[in-house]
Amino acid sequence: MIKIKNLNLIFNQETKKEFSALKNINLKISKNELIILKGVSGSGKSSLLSLISALLKPTSGEIIIDNRAISKLPEHHSSKFRAKNIGFVFQSFNLFDQLSVAENISLPLIPLGHNQAKIDKRVKEVMKLANISHKASQNIKDLSGGEKQRCAIARALANDPKIILCDEPTANLDRKNSLLFIKLLKELKNLQKTIIIATHDPLFDEVLFVDKVINIEDGELL
Repeated sequence: MIKIKNLNLIFNQETKKEFSALKNINLKISKNELIILKGVSGSGKSSLLSLISALLKPTSGEIIIDNRAISKLPEHHSSKFRAKNIGFVFQSFNLFDQLSVAENISLPLIPLGHNQAKIDKRVKEVMKLANISHKASQNIKDLSGGEKQRCAIARALANDPKIILCDEPTANLDRKNSLLFIKLLKELKNLQKTIIIATHDPLFDEVLFVDKVINIEDGELL
């Protein structure tokens, strides 16, 4: 489903601050695989996720998703690709504090042109899946860290993406909520989602339904 070929990412190219964030990455990820991308902070995990989601463009190399080259798409087409195919769970949640849970979850659906009835139906479905329905009308600023994470997951699922990318998803959670997140991952895998998790949390070493652990260090796959 995802093919990465000879991928390089260089920041501040041809300046004194030139930095190679990713170096000659080659990787294949199959449909419905759950992949752990493991490495310390600054190893290149987040950069790789940003490239797969077309938030960044590589300096060289290719990313092919469902036989479509996405690494050189113009920004307008990149946005459309993300809206239809990618669900992103960020470390810091990236929710709007003054909006309710339901309003935050509905945001990715608005650019897709759905009518309000369809949006409301989908929001209810993903809130139930993420076990956050009971907080639907509550503002984000009043939620606990675990509740914010469940809202972020529901938002990532709103557009029914093929691929779910998680960047240090348990970094701001205690052990109990981290285990609840891992339980939800199993449900998403059962829904045939392809999931890539960038983390250095040792809890993921114990997850039996992980298909592959990929180690990254200094921008290179080990």
